[in-house]
Amino acid sequence: MKKLVIVDGHALAYRAYHALPLEMSTSKGEPTNAVYGFTSMLLNVIKEEKPDYIAVAFDTGRSFRHEAFTEYKATRAKMGEDLAVQLRRIFQVVEALGIKSIAIEGYEADDILGTLARKASEEGIDTLIVTGDTDAFQLIGPKVRVITSGRRFSETIVYDREKILERYGLEPHQLADYKALVGDKTDNIPGIPGIGEATATRLLRKYGSIEGIYQ
Repeated sequence: MKKLVIVDGHALAYRAYHALPLEMSTSKGEPTNAVYGFTSMLLNVIKEEKPDYIAVAFDTGRSFRHEAFTEYKATRAKMGEDLAVQLRRIFQVVEALGIKSIAIEGYEADDILGTLARKASEEGIDTLIVTGDTDAFQLIGPKVRVITSGRRFSETIVYDREKILERYGLEPHQLADYKALVGDKTDNIPGIPGIGEATATRLLRKYGSIEGIYQ
């Protein structure tokens, strides 16, 4: 069975940056915590999974979501230079390892992950998504798993359908509706007033989807 590994470049870099000590730097003072964490995770996944194919997806800035909802990610602080300089190093690391990097204007890395995962599944290829963002959980299926860091960055958790059921009590494909109900503070997406995590889970388990709730 062939295997594809897709890395969410920006999400993994952000997770590493916030999880590892900010004091990590070179002898010349260049910050390295995000580069170190990103590279360590990438190399460990390659060593453990031995993929036949691998790619890293990156964001390009504004996407079609900003056009659809002007407040999308409006509350996020601007990226600091100490992370921006590390992203440039991460691009260099990916290039040095001979790994394909993909970025498409108007789209986010999430869109690339979803497209490649679906195409790979249709061709019978197993896919492992490496990310620091739980949004990728909705992509999990019979041939798609997601690996992310745990409480400590060095600890990794592999999510499949059973792991999602254990954590959320829902099927992976229901997580998009779940976030629509409860909202997403990270992306500044409002939920439904009065509906929290427990209520959203109960409604989706009973009615299946937002469409089912309306009906």
